[in-house]
Amino acid sequence: MKFFVDTADVSEIRKLNELGIVDGVTTNPTLIAKSGRPIREVLAEICDLVDGPVSGETVSTDAEGMVREGHWLREIADNLTVKVPLTVDGIKATKILSDEGIAVNVTLCFSSAQALLAAKAGATFISPFVGRLDDIGLEGMNLIQDIRLIYDNYGFDTEILTASARHVPHLLEAARLGSDVITAPPKVFWQLFEHPMTDKGLAAFLADWEKTGQKLG
Repeated sequence: MKFFVDTADVSEIRKLNELGIVDGVTTNPTLIAKSGRPIREVLAEICDLVDGPVSGETVSTDAEGMVREGHWLREIADNLTVKVPLTVDGIKATKILSDEGIAVNVTLCFSSAQALLAAKAGATFISPFVGRLDDIGLEGMNLIQDIRLIYDNYGFDTEILTASARHVPHLLEAARLGSDVITAPPKVFWQLFEHPMTDKGLAAFLADWEKTGQKLG
């Protein structure tokens, strides 16, 4: 499963990228606003830092505007993926852009029916928002399971990009269900390293090694 970092904070991306675990980055207007930087500047820096896909989102609500903004975003870098909302105009823009060979991430997906529309239009990624479904009392991960089944039934190439992931259990369940990608805030990936038994075991090994009086190197 691919790991995408959901942030526009370049320093956070750099730290995780140095570990060799980052496959891409997702951003949205809210994250760009939090960065306090011009969108073109921050996306260009991220695209230069990360080899994989970097999603930059359009803000128009009509298909013509989304396509125009998609072309503008795509000029930033070859690994820039254009992100559009799952609306009628968003699907129309997806078809136009994908036919031009431009990678498209269709976002704000909350149903398997919507995911089917995105795949039919040629989306590169579909982003189901599992955390937001959890927020309204539904089981967000059930959506990932349904989309996986539908896409496998018909051999769609669109990759499932589990989004709005809030914690490690979301990530692990997405992996179990066969999600192609997960995007999450940096803190979720750092939490993957944490286990008290690892800390306890390392402390014991180091204590025993110190008793030998030996050195390496």
